[in-house]
Amino acid sequence: MFRRFVTKAVTGCHHQRQQVAGQLTRCHPVVYLSSTPKNYQVFDVDTFDNPKILITGSLGQLGQGLARVLRQKYGKDNVIMSDIIKAPKHILESGPYLYADILDFKNLQEIVVNNNIDWLVHFSALLSAVGEQDVPLAIKVNIQGLHNIMELSKMYQLRLFCPSTIGAFGPDSPRNPTPDLTIQRPRTIYGVSKVHAELMGEYYNHRFGLDFRCLRLPGVISGDTKPGGGTTDYAVSIFDESLKSGKFNCYLRPDCKLPMIYIDDCLRGITEMLEAQQSELKLRTYNLAAFSFTPEELVAELRKHIPQLIMEYDVDPVRQAIADSWPQVFDDSGARKDWGWRHQYDLNGMVNIMLEIVSQRLGIPTMHHSSATIQGQRRICFNMAFPQCIIIKRE
Repeated sequence: MFRRFVTKAVTGCHHQRQQVAGQLTRCHPVVYLSSTPKNYQVFDVDTFDNPKILITGSLGQLGQGLARVLRQKYGKDNVIMSDIIKAPKHILESGPYLYADILDFKNLQEIVVNNNIDWLVHFSALLSAVGEQDVPLAIKVNIQGLHNIMELSKMYQLRLFCPSTIGAFGPDSPRNPTPDLTIQRPRTIYGVSKVHAELMGEYYNHRFGLDFRCLRLPGVISGDTKPGGGTTDYAVSIFDESLKSGKFNCYLRPDCKLPMIYIDDCLRGITEMLEAQQSELKLRTYNLAAFSFTPEELVAELRKHIPQLIMEYDVDPVRQAIADSWPQVFDDSGARKDWGWRHQYDLNGMVNIMLEIVSQRLGIPTMHHSSATIQGQRRICFNMAFPQCIIIKRE
């Protein structure tokens, strides 16, 4: 990786500084004004063959998983996790971790400069249901924090990835399917902030050349971390409750269909988007999808493994209203055509792997049974004779 920095002090009145910066921006390499008015910095970036990567909000569902994936590719010291809370021991032992407050511009700037950051993955956000409970805080974190991230990315020519969401659409959007480009008009502060991020990213790309990349993510299903307050989180919680008690109370209607994706596919999609060549990207924001299902369809799949599962519905009007304004099926044909996106897990595969991961985390023992049907296919069945045991059948 080749990077050259040149810094000069520009003296004189404000008008003179603008003239100098204006002259320089018509030349190569590109010049961006820093937050210190009397300085400008020149960047000459060739290739990012071994980038230094900063992940904000990294203790959440996506941050921990993406850090593992990127550290395997680029080395643990090249991927810096950050958040505003103390990290657990296993995170501190896995690689660099820093305190980073996205509302503190100077704090972020010091991290970017001192660690020579090339790519920035911005996960810090308040999710849909949580954001509706504290709108002023959601505006601070999701909008003001984003502005700091974008300014830093512009100043230091970072490649910036910001996730968006199915929540960026609203009741006026086509729901089945929902294309990349359509009317959005969301009804939650979370969705509004994500549309704001999409449009700001496109503007910064057009106006300043910022390498902004964004994926609208469906509900992400993972067995490794606790749900973070999203409307689709029932599809994660149901595995823990089903294995612990054989019963689950769902806050959405049985027929409420939403797009979902297993976390391994999601992380691979983000990584592929990060690494895609600029020439492949016809858009700055793409839909990403795998499959859609309703609570009753998920329960039907789970009952193949836990036949006695009891499902109850206590519909939360706030979350249900949010879900009713979201897409039912994502059209991700743009991502599949432009940069080759393909998902690997369907509903059946997701349920199998989730039961295995969650049973291991809960300490429920597993027994492996084999037969000669289709080698390598796994099916996990709840053992009725031994209710604290999961049988994994290899068919």
